[in-house]
Amino acid sequence: MAIAPFRAALWNWSTDGPLVPGQVRATLASILGRPVVALDTVPAEQFPDGAVLCDVWQGAGEFPVGVDCYAVPAELPETLVLAAFARRVRRRCVLPDDTLDPGRHLLVSPDGTLRPVHLDIEPTSYGDRRANLRLCSLADPGCHNGVSCGASRWGPDSVVPARRAA
Repeated sequence: MAIAPFRAALWNWSTDGPLVPGQVRATLASILGRPVVALDTVPAEQFPDGAVLCDVWQGAGEFPVGVDCYAVPAELPETLVLAAFARRVRRRCVLPDDTLDPGRHLLVSPDGTLRPVHLDIEPTSYGDRRANLRLCSLADPGCHNGVSCGASRWGPDSVVPARRAA
């Protein structure tokens, strides 16, 4: 089995509503044009060539379904893949942004639009609970004065159509 070239970091995002693991993997396989398999399905030597490994779990909060992908295609920007995923499953999704602020994320709407947001993160025994979604905006003193918000590729109050998010 040959695992595709992959990014140093994994793809990690959460969705705002019920999705079953098989639906997540089938949707990703359709978008990526390659097999997407669960981590615990078969031994690594039996994975199909070019397979993306995908773990899906149920948590809590406003974005309770967690998704981690490993061995992702290096040539595909995560934001574009997630925008396509959000459109197909008609769910809002969040992924960590390009800052080191653990509460700052990108919100991907079901139409594929990206916006920077903030969430309160509470560690739990089954993963982080994400709650209290609010837009990252210059009207918020924390965003206006915060170094991480202004240094991001997605600055406060930005709205980026998915086709330009790559």
